[in-house]
Amino acid sequence: MTALSPTPDTVPGTIAYIGFGGNLGDARLAVLAALDAVASLPQVAELARSSLYGSSPVDAGGADYVNAVASIRTGRSAAGLLQALQTIEADAGRERPYRNAPRTLDLDILLFGDTPINTERLQVPHPRMYERAFVLVPLAEIAPQLVSELQLESVRGQYIWRL
Repeated sequence: MTALSPTPDTVPGTIAYIGFGGNLGDARLAVLAALDAVASLPQVAELARSSLYGSSPVDAGGADYVNAVASIRTGRSAAGLLQALQTIEADAGRERPYRNAPRTLDLDILLFGDTPINTERLQVPHPRMYERAFVLVPLAEIAPQLVSELQLESVRGQYIWRL
């Protein structure tokens, strides 16, 4: 008997939005693989994924980034989802030598349902998401109701392009 992939109707839980990015190695391949890895997690059903975008580093150095945003429905807790995302990052060779260091893969929980979260390990909404075009533009692509024109206007000076 073959197991069926979960669908949004078969996974109860919370809608979450995840930011994907990387700028070391084959960042495009890393982001695509991470999108697939998240979609295949137990208790997760992918609802939508944005196009891939290129962006210049913000508050960091290094090569240009590849970015995307996905929405999921998950039966996991926010802490459980964070742990799974950090495992995917580690499997992709993510190292954290210093803040905003170039990275093979960066996965961030941007939103988790409607409830703010403020713990030592996790802040939701992501504390800098409204300052980053590489988050707001792909988020607006898949969930335009979550991003206002004023928010998009505030990041208009940041260079981002669809890949």
